[in-house]
Amino acid sequence: MRIISGKFKSKRITAPKKLPIRPTTDIAKEGLFNILNNTYNFTELNVLDLFAGSGNICYEFASRGCSQITAVDKHYNCIKFINQTSSALGIQINTIKKDVYTYLKSANQSFNLIFADPPYDFTIDQFEEIVQLVFDQKHLKEDEGVLIIEHPKTTPLSSLAYFSDERRYGGSVFSFFKK
Repeated sequence: MRIISGKFKSKRITAPKKLPIRPTTDIAKEGLFNILNNTYNFTELNVLDLFAGSGNICYEFASRGCSQITAVDKHYNCIKFINQTSSALGIQINTIKKDVYTYLKSANQSFNLIFADPPYDFTIDQFEEIVQLVFDQKHLKEDEGVLIIEHPKTTPLSSLAYFSDERRYGGSVFSFFKK
């Protein structure tokens, strides 16, 4: 995987093969960040990355000037890799080793943007629980916050509450949720 744009443009990051990850493809990531680039000033964003895995999305935000990034993943080796990589890049990412659902139920922070990339074998009910927890627990800043969920095209999320839009890139879909 590589960082698409910003301070670390073209920097390659190689995650250990033992990590339980499925990184967002470069083409999908470039499409997503083209949308975000036209909507947000990255230096002002407070971002939460759920199911952070290798930290692929976190590095992209940091490369574009975002300094308030929190990454949540339940796997120790994923958190360890994010910490090592962010240290090597000279950036700060707040890492939390915790199950995403447990985190969403207990955290009391709100964010401008929440990105979730759960396993592709999730059921519609599991995706819906993420959406409900984010909105019920008020994890998005009022009137400006957005939740983006990456999921397979075989699991449409347009019927879920707060759905506003989706963008497709190959077999991946980014669904956007807003108040």
